[in-house]
This record gives sequence, C-alpha cells and structure tokens, in this order.
Amino acid sequence: MSRRAAALAIVLAAGFLSATPASAEGTRTLERGVGEVCFHTEPGYAGASWCYRPPGYADVPAPLHNNAASFESNADVTVYALDWVGPGDCLYRTIWTGDRSPNWEWRNKLDAVQSVRPTDCKPG
Repeated sequence: MSRRAAALAIVLAAGFLSATPASAEGTRTLERGVGEVCFHTEPGYAGASWCYRPPGYADVPAPLHNNAASFESNADVTVYALDWVGPGDCLYRTIWTGDRSPNWEWRNKLDAVQSVRPTDCKPG
C-alpha cells in the first residue's frame, strides 16, 4: 500500500468523512473544509458528523439533533446554532469563524443552524 493510500485509510478510519446524508439546501456532508461548520456526536470531534455550509437555514439531521457533543467552524461567516425550546420560543448560540469546542455545552440543544442572526430568538 502506498503512503498516500495509507494516509487516506487513516483519515477514513478516524471519522473525518461522514456517511450522514445532506438534509437541506445550503448543507452538505463531506470532508471538513473551509467554509463549513462541522458538528460531531462525540466529544473531541469524533462519532457521526454533519457539516453545514452557509448561507441559509438548515435543520440538523436526526443523528445530530440534540446530540452535537463537539463542533468546529471553518466557515468564513458567523453562524447561529438554534434551539427550539417551545412553540414560538427559541434560543441561539453564536458560532464565530474559527470557533470550536471539543466538549460543547450545547450538546443537547442543537436543532438547526443558519447564517443570519435570528431576530425572534434570545441569546442562549
């Protein structure tokens, strides 16, 4: 096996690629890259992952819905994580460019993301 093939096998085994399908316009699942915010089901950027690519709004897919233990932002814009706490009531958390957390305090809150600051939600 060549060094390149071995390196690719390590990347795949480490979970850098996701098998979770995209769920909305403006989103896609692929290698972590520039222009995206990637969320992971396990601390330390491990487990199943899903990446959001701004602009727009996207509901978080089922495996990460209220189950995002870590995230990292390589997006070139600010992104807002949303938590629907009740009918017509929501909270948002600002995710800055370069922001990351290996053990995210919003682990049980992530419902959606968007690239425009929500005016009808409270900071949370």
